[in-house]
Order: sequence, then C-alpha cells, then structure tokens
Amino acid sequence: MPAKVHTEKQSMSQSTSTPVLRTHNLAKTFALGFFRKKVHAVRDVSLEVKKGEIFGLLGPNGAGKTTTLKVLMGLIKPTAGSAEVFGRPAGHIVAKAQLGYLPESPYFYDYLTSLEFLVLVGELCGLRRRESRLRAEKLLERVELSHAANLALRRYSKGMLQRVGLAQALINNPQLVVLDEPLTGLDPLGRKQLRELIAELRNEGKTVVLSSHILSDVEALADRVAILVKGRMVASGKLSELLDTRVINTEITISSPPEALVKALAAHDITPRLVGDVAHFTLEQESATDEVVDLIRTHGARLMALIPRKESLEDVVVRQAAVVDAQSESPNAQTPNAKTGGA
Repeated sequence: MPAKVHTEKQSMSQSTSTPVLRTHNLAKTFALGFFRKKVHAVRDVSLEVKKGEIFGLLGPNGAGKTTTLKVLMGLIKPTAGSAEVFGRPAGHIVAKAQLGYLPESPYFYDYLTSLEFLVLVGELCGLRRRESRLRAEKLLERVELSHAANLALRRYSKGMLQRVGLAQALINNPQLVVLDEPLTGLDPLGRKQLRELIAELRNEGKTVVLSSHILSDVEALADRVAILVKGRMVASGKLSELLDTRVINTEITISSPPEALVKALAAHDITPRLVGDVAHFTLEQESATDEVVDLIRTHGARLMALIPRKESLEDVVVRQAAVVDAQSESPNAQTPNAKTGGA
C-alpha cells in the first residue's frame, strides 16, 4: 500500500470523533422503464454510525435499505445529499481499504473452491498470496467451513454461501463491516453462530452495519437502529428509546380449567384455548392480572406460566409502517415527529 494511503488509513482508524458512516439529506431516484418513470428509493435520509457499535438498518421490503447501503459503499451515486465513510466521500479508495461488504445477493465464481475464492479476494485487497491464504484458512475455520475448503462453491448450500460471503467481507481485516441481509438462508444453528460472530466483531472494536428482516436477531445485537419506510427514515436511536416499556398483554397458561373457571373468565371476555391438558389465553389489560390469577387459584386450576409481553422491535417497525401507509392515503395529514436517539 502506498505510504500516503497507509498514513491516512492509520489517522482515520485512530479518530473517534468522526462518525464511521454519515449521510445528510441522502436521496436516490431511479428512472425505470421506457417512459423513465421516477421511483424515489431514498428520500432525505440523515443518519450517523459511531465507531465500535452494531447499527441496524431496518424496514419492510422496498424501504430503501439496500439502496442506502449501495450509496455508502460507492456502488451507486446519490441523486441528492451526501454520504461519507470514515470522513471521506462514499467510494473513496482510502475509505474502501477499511471496509468489508456482504451484499444482499452476492455472486461467487462457482467453479472455485471457497479457499481459492477467499485467496483471490485477499489478493484483490492487496494482500500477498501467502498472507491471503493464511487469512482465508483462519476465516474458513471461524465460519466453520474448514471441512469444505476444497469443495467447489457450486456444491455449497445457500447457508454455506452466506458464510463464505461473510468470510470474504472480513479477509482484509476491515474496521467497518457492512452486512446486507446476512441471515437469509441460514438455519437456526447458522443464525446463532452468525450472531455470535457479529458480537465478536464488536468486541474486537470493529463497527458493524446490519440490515435484516429477522428483527429478533437485530434486537438481540444492535446498539442502535434506524427504521426506513418507503425511502424515509421514520425513527432512529437506541432500542431502549424506541421500544415502549409498558406491558402490551400477558400470555397465561393454566392446567385444564373446570367449567366454573371457564364461565368466570368469560365474564372478563376471556376464552381459554384448550391444548391437551393445558389451556392458554391472552390478557389484554395488565391491571386485571391480579384478579384473574385469584380466579384461577380460587377455582382450583394451576397457574403454569404468566408471561408479560412488551413491545418488540417488530412491533415498532409494523407500527411505523402503518403510520406511513395512513399518511399516504391522507396526503394532507401532517407527519408526526419520529422518536430519535441521536442518529
């Protein structure tokens, strides 16, 4: 690597005040079809990603997540606004030297083995062949593919290809790792392994930007999130700031209820669902919990589980999408202030 690039790379790695990623009023419009119809994929998105955090970019299909990431990676140019990586314009060669990227639909040379492919990617990143091979072997072990290192990629399952994609994103030891739908195609064990690996990257001081439809995994990993709906950022911040801490409802499981208890619960608009020797029902009003539990005990049933359910990340995304849909149907409605947490 040229001395100047190396010096600039070191200085950026040591800077903690400059956001790793930043967009300001970012917009991207595509002209599609014969009549060049305009499609606004991203509209006025402003966000920041800090060093050493896991940042989740969320939203339904067509929300603009992948387009935003492609702009930040320098793969496409914005129509308006700006995007920066390590304080440099998106796509700058110095910034690219410090990032790893797994696209939503990666393409692999399927006649190569995973080891050959990773060695090739390492050499394209400027590594000497020996160092590239050493890193490739360690990464295949890290993503638990050492046993298939000499197997042609065309014989890999989708989940195995996702892990190869993650390995290639790490081959240059990047400070920033951008993962677009990395959990797609993975079985539960594979998802667990990938979650653990992403957490390890944060512990190593790396910054991770994660886009995913599997919101429970993002909720378990992310320090902060931004939610996009129809190209606009409708909420951002720490999960503790976005999630409503109030109990939404309570899931209750009891032993098979006697007829008297069924009638007593019916008076509270509760109808237990009998499954084998147990019954389940949902209590919508938290204030009625003590009264219902007393009824269960009075009538001789056994309380087997009582699980209060609070708002999840999925609830937030669905709620925000519903608000935007309602506004689309009522153009004159004012846009409510989205919750933010400093993004």
